[in-house]
Amino acid sequence: MITTMAIELPRHCLVPDDNSSINSTDNSKFSQKTLSNLLNTNCRTSLQHLKQAHAQIIRNDLSKDSYVAGSLVKCYANPHFGSLGCAFKVFNQVTQPNAFLWNSMIKGFLENNAPDKAISLYRKMVVADSRPNKFTFPILFKACTVARAIEEGMQIHSNVVKHGLLRGDGHIRSSGIQMYASCGCVLEARQMLDEGAGESDAVCWNAMIHGYLKCGDIEAARSLFESMPERNVDSWNAMISGYARCGMINAAKQLFDAMPQRNDISWSAMIDGCNKGGGFKDSLMVFHQMQREGVWPGKFVLSSVLAACANVGALDQGRWIDTYIRRNSIRLDAVLGTSLVDMYAKCGRLDLAWEVFEKMKHKEVFSWNAMIGGLAIHGRADDSIELFLKMQREKFKPDGITFLGVLNACAHAGLVDKGLRYFSFMKQTYGIEPTVEHYGCVVDLLGRSGHLSEAEDLIRSMPITPTAAVWGALLGACRIHGNLELGERVGKLLLELEPQNSGRYALLSNIYAKAGRWEDVTKVRKMMKERGIKTTPGSSLIDLDGVIHEFIMGDSSHPQIKKIYSMLKDIIAKIQSEEDYRPDTRQVLFDIDEEEKETSVCYHSEKLAIAFGLLNTDHGATIRIVKNLRVCKDCHSMTKLVSRAYNREIIVRDRVRFHKFKNGSCSCKDFW
Repeated sequence: MITTMAIELPRHCLVPDDNSSINSTDNSKFSQKTLSNLLNTNCRTSLQHLKQAHAQIIRNDLSKDSYVAGSLVKCYANPHFGSLGCAFKVFNQVTQPNAFLWNSMIKGFLENNAPDKAISLYRKMVVADSRPNKFTFPILFKACTVARAIEEGMQIHSNVVKHGLLRGDGHIRSSGIQMYASCGCVLEARQMLDEGAGESDAVCWNAMIHGYLKCGDIEAARSLFESMPERNVDSWNAMISGYARCGMINAAKQLFDAMPQRNDISWSAMIDGCNKGGGFKDSLMVFHQMQREGVWPGKFVLSSVLAACANVGALDQGRWIDTYIRRNSIRLDAVLGTSLVDMYAKCGRLDLAWEVFEKMKHKEVFSWNAMIGGLAIHGRADDSIELFLKMQREKFKPDGITFLGVLNACAHAGLVDKGLRYFSFMKQTYGIEPTVEHYGCVVDLLGRSGHLSEAEDLIRSMPITPTAAVWGALLGACRIHGNLELGERVGKLLLELEPQNSGRYALLSNIYAKAGRWEDVTKVRKMMKERGIKTTPGSSLIDLDGVIHEFIMGDSSHPQIKKIYSMLKDIIAKIQSEEDYRPDTRQVLFDIDEEEKETSVCYHSEKLAIAFGLLNTDHGATIRIVKNLRVCKDCHSMTKLVSRAYNREIIVRDRVRFHKFKNGSCSCKDFW
């Protein structure tokens, strides 16, 4: 039910009066049409021009004209001006506003993120017995969509029918379908579509397809798509995005290949869909196809491809895009610039990330967040905190994601006191309520530094229910510090919370194995087998000349695999003789003989990737690897020795952070 809502606005938002000094010497009269044209042309981007025009409107006694006031409201309601209060004051000065003025004010509330006030104002419109028109209801349906106000939306739907505006108007119908579908009411949305049989246009059909896909009903979306009387490009794009988002990459690609024609959004939908489904290598393959077909990528495609590059460490491809942007004079807005910063940071080139960040003329909070987070995962905690302070000096207000970056920086560097201080500042100084992710960061911060009991106390005192991820951070700390008692207790709790998460079983097994309790290791493994749980295999990616090579332990599909194994043998022999390397078998989770344990740890995926890198890159070239899991102690120790023995810088990004190995040491200082 729609209820009348008090609309409070700032008192300082006053309209200009007759004493305004703006153009005060100009006594000429202006017509309604002239002033409306002036508002619609010169006053949409300049608040100063808007106030000048408003002064003339008052002087010409046109402030109570609905059409002039409506144009004035539209200008004042521009979210960039922050003058919604002025818009509402202008609106209130008209005693009998027409539909145009009501619509302008309703839309103004919606565009200023106040959908509830937009709905409330419509209620006043109904009470005032002012008749809405066909432009009123699409705005209201959108307001209900944003506010998730399904009951109010149903009432508005009834009013549309009552006024006889639904028949023959695809814009109203598509807005209503989108409102129902966005709120999860797909049956009502479909009924609204079917009621307009013969009248619903492609926009209505597309809105329904989007609704089915958002609710995860792929079959219903496919059935509707196939029954469409006429499929336009938007319909194909919607299906492609939906398939890819649900992990059905092959189905999305088949549909994409079958398209009669594609536009820039089609390529973006396919690439972005692959990203959302975790198919980052597939995204790059589609981009390569786009290049082969001679299609020039726009900035939205480039942002999506940069996200894929960031996730798989495709530095060469990312640098190509950077060069393409420069050569084609593509404007580096906040979104594209931030994508570049994120790509360079996650590909191990923090220097280039910083260079792009510094050159960005227009930054948003998310731009600062990307750089702060990039510094954090590289272990540059002091720099990350300094940038956080600079962000505030330049009048940017930090948000929750900013603090996640800062807390992660403190966790990776063991800065317990600083981390706890910033955690308390979040709410006290910045008014940001900590989320479960923030608590998880603090648990990780305390746990990594050995404060296990404090970490457990924090979890138990949380005002929100701790998730498995929070308990998982504590379990990881128990493994690092060998706390068997707490680890066993937390591990068993996690197996109840997440019985299908293989990582929880692996961590508990690891804790038992480290303590030599092989009988318990066997029990955990047996439990996994009975429950059908399979461990996530370690995978390492390396980018060579724009081609991503993936290595998995035991996989022999790579065309160079024999040379790689032979090289790895030579590497081990070299560091054994020169660096006294001995494989660390303490983390092998099976009670097998020592020789088998050594074989097991020697063929981890990142070691295969390092051997491949040494085989295929020039002497002295940096080797960059991305791993899906946390690097193990033996791989960490071995990579340090390899960096010295072969005089190479080896950069490994694991699931948690970056490790830069050079001359026998690591940037993490063995704290990860």
